[in-house]
Amino acid sequence: MVPGGFGDRGIEGKIMAIQYAREGRVPFLGICLGMQCAGIEYARNVLNFNGANSTEMDLTTDYDVIDILPEQKGLNLKGSSMRLGSYPCRLNTNSVSYSAYQNELVYERHRHRYEFNNKYRTEFLKRGLVVAGVSPDDKLVEIIEISRDIHPFFVGVQFHPEFKSRPNGAHPLFNEFIKSAIMNKKRAF
Repeated sequence: MVPGGFGDRGIEGKIMAIQYAREGRVPFLGICLGMQCAGIEYARNVLNFNGANSTEMDLTTDYDVIDILPEQKGLNLKGSSMRLGSYPCRLNTNSVSYSAYQNELVYERHRHRYEFNNKYRTEFLKRGLVVAGVSPDDKLVEIIEISRDIHPFFVGVQFHPEFKSRPNGAHPLFNEFIKSAIMNKKRAF
């Protein structure tokens, strides 16, 4: 699991860990920055976008697969420019995430400024990445996945499922991630 966060500290190590999980078919869950790093890793190593990055880490990247929300460009007061709070997410019914939630529309909490850049969406889809969740208007990618027939569990979410998880009621994605990890461990022995 690669959690959320800000800034470039440890980013390249996170991207290498995600590549290891993707190529080795190790269950992976990316949360917020973790999803963004998964997008960067996929762009670099599957789409061959050398130097792909987030504009949070590299303003001069040739492949800004993660970028600031368009409506926030030019704002100087960063504290008020975050996407905060609960937002709806429409799930692809043929996705791992839908299997976890058993619902086509879910509401999840956000705390971020950067998003998956839609100008690359078609190229990602052509190379096998699944957009498993989007905003109801289809403008914001909320969940990316690799299908279960290719990878046992590879899910990245832009939101924070830990905000809705409790000791006696884990979030559905955490449940599925743990189940997949247990099954993966059994296959290894």
